[in-house]
Amino acid sequence: MHVPFVDLSAQYHSIKKDIDQAIGQVISETAFIGGKYVKSFETQFAELYGAKHVISCANGTDSLYILMKMLGIGPGDEVITAANSWISSSETISQTGARPVFVDVDPVYYSLDEQQLESKITSRTKAVIPVHLQGQMCNMREIKSICDKRGIPMIEDCAQSHFSEFQGTRAGLFGIAASFSFYPGKNLGAYGDAGCIMTNDDALAEKCLMYARHGALKKHHHQIEGINSRLDGLQAAILSAKLPYILDWTEKRITNAHLYDQYLKDISAITLPAVRTHTKHTFHLYVIQAPNREALIKHLTAQGIETAVHYPAALPNLKAYAYLGHSPNDFPVATRLQSQILSLPMYAEMTEEMIRYVAASITGFYTHR
Repeated sequence: MHVPFVDLSAQYHSIKKDIDQAIGQVISETAFIGGKYVKSFETQFAELYGAKHVISCANGTDSLYILMKMLGIGPGDEVITAANSWISSSETISQTGARPVFVDVDPVYYSLDEQQLESKITSRTKAVIPVHLQGQMCNMREIKSICDKRGIPMIEDCAQSHFSEFQGTRAGLFGIAASFSFYPGKNLGAYGDAGCIMTNDDALAEKCLMYARHGALKKHHHQIEGINSRLDGLQAAILSAKLPYILDWTEKRITNAHLYDQYLKDISAITLPAVRTHTKHTFHLYVIQAPNREALIKHLTAQGIETAVHYPAALPNLKAYAYLGHSPNDFPVATRLQSQILSLPMYAEMTEEMIRYVAASITGFYTHR
């Protein structure tokens, strides 16, 4: 049996009529940049999510950068984020001229350790970016409390947490604003790069919209110098076509995670993903801790099972951040996890037979060692 890590083709064929119609309409109307399809998606996503403003942009990385720029973050400032994210969470800090400050992660939930956050705050801290990794939200009660007490804006990185919840509130609705990615493999994914900013702050929304559109709210009326970061009409129409299915797809991911739990629970060698109480984990990724990981990957590959590692190096351990002078011992949990975590295939279209096959292959590997 072949089990892909993500099967975008299966998703496409499940709603082929909707996708083909959406693409055909954009092409027939040559509505490639801006226009009604972009505006429609922004409105629909905001309404379904329960947010006031959605400002679409070219990708999730841009959305983080735009937010920090419009919050006035720049040279001499510091921005705090998690040590174990994708580099977008930190490189965008550097791009503003500010300095990224990393916090080690919780050993159980793999997210920014709120117990260590306050010790990283200085007079130069201008924002905190908690990253809701794998579909599970950080401890937002504690992180928000610390940020509110210090008067520090919180930007939520929701690239992996569409429609995740913490104590009944969705990811992206705790801070001053949030960043979303619609990269094809995300729970809600386009057919190319795409992203958005979400906020309930009217003034910030207008600033972000203006900056992302060359500094102009109306063409040729440039109030500031901005950048070009636009969601194109094709991607917007594709996302709108997928939007009616996203909540159902989310529930199927959660069901598949429960099946994984059921079939893997007796393998004492591995650690299954823990779910915080009073949360909705949307399982963008299903991540286990696995000893002898590289050998396990090789074994699963031979069985036709694709896997991935998110991520093979903690951010402060990358060459890109050598200038910060950190050692792996500064972030012991993130450093330990980088050699043990393994993402198993996870998508709404997976069947129980496929999950059972993956689990049996993992069981076979550890049984014969």
